[in-house]
Amino acid sequence: MKQRYYSLDVFRGATVALMIMVNNPGTWSHMFAPLKHAPWHGCTPTDLVFPFFLFAVGNAMSFVIPRLQEAGDGVFWKKVIKRTVLIFLIGLGLNWFPFVQWVDGTLQFREWVSSVDPDKGVRILGVLQRIAIAYFFASILAYYFKPRTLIYISAVILLGYWGLCMVLGTGDPYSLEGWFGTAIDKQILGVAHMYKGEGVPFDPEGLMSALPAVVQVVFGYLAGVFIKKQGSVDWLWTKVPVSQEPHFKLLSGLFVTGFILLVLAWTWSLGFPINKKIWTSSYVLYTTGLGVLTLGTMIWYIEVQRVRNNLTKFFDVFGKNPLFIFVLSGLLPKGLGLIRIPNGVNEAGEAVFTTPFAWFYKNVCAHLPGPPEVGSFAYSLCFLVVMWAICYWLDQKKIYIKV
Repeated sequence: MKQRYYSLDVFRGATVALMIMVNNPGTWSHMFAPLKHAPWHGCTPTDLVFPFFLFAVGNAMSFVIPRLQEAGDGVFWKKVIKRTVLIFLIGLGLNWFPFVQWVDGTLQFREWVSSVDPDKGVRILGVLQRIAIAYFFASILAYYFKPRTLIYISAVILLGYWGLCMVLGTGDPYSLEGWFGTAIDKQILGVAHMYKGEGVPFDPEGLMSALPAVVQVVFGYLAGVFIKKQGSVDWLWTKVPVSQEPHFKLLSGLFVTGFILLVLAWTWSLGFPINKKIWTSSYVLYTTGLGVLTLGTMIWYIEVQRVRNNLTKFFDVFGKNPLFIFVLSGLLPKGLGLIRIPNGVNEAGEAVFTTPFAWFYKNVCAHLPGPPEVGSFAYSLCFLVVMWAICYWLDQKKIYIKV
């Protein structure tokens, strides 16, 4: 294959854009249902974003791994370890940033573990950390094993994870209280460094649920290998009879595979529910199936129909600097959150402050007509446009920040 499909870049860019949008609502209290995560079991459109990104990471690996295999083990291990460590540390730094916080009117250093409450501290894991871990192990598997062998290994991992959940879980092994991974996270990470958004120490990017996430990247890699073998950009610009078009085998393979994965996922979910927060094996099959179908549709629309429009260009620029813009979308609100804007007084007569982004939401977006979800969604769109403008400027300057 002489060059990458443009649709792969658009797919990755769209995924990054959606990640930014769903992570930055005007208020978490008012969001349209599709923009919320499923409370526990189930899958909303928002629950597709993260696995789609891991799938896209695997797609990109299919172009890199052959070059690393030619370069040899030394180059491979140096590149993979360096990239893994950097992505993990960037994610950890993003959790800790901006390293200070307002306490009783003064800025104080944010401690690794709070001296006031030993159960509070800096979270160790997160989105980027999961990407780093999944990328690391998936790269090793892709480098040393053939595609057919990878399918068997993936099946063993998914079935093994199911077995671990059943054997080591307590009560309902797929519930918040019964899932076995939380006990392991507490022992290794410590309660202070775990996510507590569920009201109890529980990390949705925990160590044990990283096992099936590795398979998500492997599946993306296998899809990329299949696309490379079945496609060649030469036919995109050559008029040939429909019966001879090489894209027929490519697209039919993707659509049939996606449908089979969905059927397997729905069947498996009868005993192992689709659940993002513990990243169940059925969830991996379900989101991969949808990812394959989405990618196949994009290839048909963008490559076969040869569509290049403002929508594809909008998402494409996000795909040029995906890691940088995702990190910036987290750093910017946190950094500006240190700026305090006077916002009246409370009932006790104490001064109340707000932040620049919160001020914009409350004074502009929140006043839009309609239910409060409209204003919250409008804020998300405004934030996304700002991020796009930065990506567009970087692309125009040919600045591509890679790890």
